[in-house]
This record gives sequence, C-alpha cells and structure tokens, in this order.
Amino acid sequence: MVLQMRLVVETDDYDEAIRFYRDVLGLREELSVEGPDGAHVTILDAGRATLELANPAQVRFIDQVEVGRTGVAPRLRLAFEVADSAASTDALVAAGADLIAPPTETPWRSLNARLSAPADSS
Repeated sequence: MVLQMRLVVETDDYDEAIRFYRDVLGLREELSVEGPDGAHVTILDAGRATLELANPAQVRFIDQVEVGRTGVAPRLRLAFEVADSAASTDALVAAGADLIAPPTETPWRSLNARLSAPADSS
C-alpha cells in the first residue's frame, strides 16, 4: 500500500524555487537537509496527492478549455488546488511566475489558471 507520493524536482535556482513554493504559494516546510558539496533538499507539504493519468486527447481537451489552444501542457504538469484562484494567480505572477492563462471556469466546475513557475514546473 502506498503511503505517500513524492515528486522530486531538480532546480538550478534552489533559493528562488523555495521562496516561490514555500513563501508565496504557502507550501509548509516539512524538512530541510544539507549534504556535502553544497547539496540541499527541502520537502514541502503539498496536501493530498493524486496521480492523474490522461491520454493525449484529454491533454489536448484540457489545454483547449484552460488555455484556449493545444500543445501547451508539458508532459508532466503540477496542479495545486487553492482557496482563491484569482488571488493566488495574482500573487504568483507578482512573485515571478509567467501567466499562460488566467483563471478560467472549466466544464467540471473548477476555476483553473495556467502558470509557468520556477524550477521549470507548470
């Protein structure tokens, strides 16, 4: 039985990624460890995790709904559920994220925004 899903993201600008995801997005720091030769890792609590598997047609459909065009989503895409999509989008853009699409209501009744953020995660 799986107890936790952990996504490991390598980032060239570690400090910027920590600032963005911990300090701006608000992910709670669980653990921070330093290793030899300047090695650093910080584990951030992102709440409940799900694994969403989608075929290419569904990815194109989601891109069309959320962004208005296809071919936007990378092969791996992070999605965070937040209490206020508009306010969170504004804060993340102010903190350095690139806006791909503003909060848009989807057919499944969620308000989704698309951003490109530090650590090359969308």
